[in-house]
Amino acid sequence: MDTRRSEQAGEASQMGIRAQGGSLAPGRVVGDGRYRLLAQFGVDERAAAHLWRARDGQLKRDVALTLLVGDPADAEAARLARRTLERAAHASKFGHGGVARVLDVLSLGSGVTSSEGLLGVVVAEWTKGSDLVDLVAQRPVAPAAAARMVQALAEAVDHAHQNGLVLGLDHPQRLRLTPDGALKLAFPGPLPEATLRDDVKALGAVLYLLLTGRWALPGGPAAIPAAPHAPTGRVIPPRSLVPTVPVELSSLAVRTIEDGGHGGIRTSAAILRVLDQVAEAEERTQLIKAVGEEEAVAESDGTVWTTKKPVKDVARRKKLAFGVTVLVVATVVILAWGGMMLINLFQGESKSSGPKINVAASSSQAAPPSGEQPPPAQQKPSPAVGAAVKPSAVAVFNPGSKGDSPGKARNATDGDTVTSWKTDQYDKQFPVLKDGVGLVVTFKDPINLTQVKLDAASPGSKVEIRSADKKNPKLDETKVVGAGDLAAGESTIALQQPQQGQYFIIWITQLGEDEGGKFVTELKELTFLPAG
Repeated sequence: MDTRRSEQAGEASQMGIRAQGGSLAPGRVVGDGRYRLLAQFGVDERAAAHLWRARDGQLKRDVALTLLVGDPADAEAARLARRTLERAAHASKFGHGGVARVLDVLSLGSGVTSSEGLLGVVVAEWTKGSDLVDLVAQRPVAPAAAARMVQALAEAVDHAHQNGLVLGLDHPQRLRLTPDGALKLAFPGPLPEATLRDDVKALGAVLYLLLTGRWALPGGPAAIPAAPHAPTGRVIPPRSLVPTVPVELSSLAVRTIEDGGHGGIRTSAAILRVLDQVAEAEERTQLIKAVGEEEAVAESDGTVWTTKKPVKDVARRKKLAFGVTVLVVATVVILAWGGMMLINLFQGESKSSGPKINVAASSSQAAPPSGEQPPPAQQKPSPAVGAAVKPSAVAVFNPGSKGDSPGKARNATDGDTVTSWKTDQYDKQFPVLKDGVGLVVTFKDPINLTQVKLDAASPGSKVEIRSADKKNPKLDETKVVGAGDLAAGESTIALQQPQQGQYFIIWITQLGEDEGGKFVTELKELTFLPAG
């Protein structure tokens, strides 16, 4: 359990929100001995609901538990818990990628005993990914990305509302960010009094949170600072806190959260329309900026060249300048040749048809005879792939630190997929603790590498192929020549172009996630394919 979750658990304990059968802690089993608690991910104090990751002992899988804690003798608390469980059971019939599927609902006398100190349990599928709280704790999210993230969640709300369901996503610790960058309601369990309007306001609050790192609704977790309010009571717009937030997106967040006044947004469908427009406008602005930087290339003499298609790199600009020079030289030569022909004609020289002209091979090829079409340009074929080359040595590449199973590095190139090398298990994803880790391979002789095949058991991992000039370089002394994402099983990363070298590094920039919620990457076999 990370520091933030420990602090939250401690605060909840101080408030007296405890199970009568003892405080909730990792290792405890609930639900008639079926679910073993693994890690706590938050507390929704409004409903005395503890949010946990647990292990289903019967089906051998991880699940998300919403534990409703309270005294069974408290009639009002028991009534509110029953209402939450009824709503959760109703939501189990709803299916959408933005909401974790409800697997089971346990109540007193039906999966939960009074001795456990629980009023009920909502069991949902486990959502892999990251905590929303951890995401915003690092820095605010870019406006276009925030719009797209909330857009995916708004689609789930829109579908639910069309079916008359309230999702209850007005607490940031109930949400998680999936590996593909979408927000998902990971801990379903709407409050008894929650309404459709509460879901809509929650979308505005989540957008506000992504843009500013602050929560704008009551009842948020202590780990997130509350949004500031003006003396009039109105929430301060995100743009006032983060000037880079577009006006439209800032206005959308405020208009969705606030209840009073005109111009308020009341439906998820309206939010979707605005989010789509804002996201497209923001992405288009970024694209225009990027293209503009490439189109306007300042030359050393102070002039600026602009083209309809951007000149993407220095090499292409040099080729363009060289081509213009060749064209000018060729034009002068042709004019000179024509002039000599006219002089000879007037002088009555019948035998000479003009001086012989030699054009340097470095300038251009001779023009084809009159009336003939030049041969079509031929594209250079992509290099064929040769037989795999086995490295002569392999070692862990871990700049600035040790560990990550150095003794098993050779397993990644031993030709046996039963053996493997894996990283250490990390509580946080790269680059929170460090930039990455990897393997450096050495070949007996330099090879012209074109592809790398990776047999892995860690989907979601991201790797770079880097070339190096020596066995133990610093990271900034290496060059990225290819990159890709790993799937379960074999993945192939094709290099940008064949790379000649003797030392290459498989550099892991993002780890996969195991069933216990730890971050780790496992490589079973690496295959290096040169150009044929």
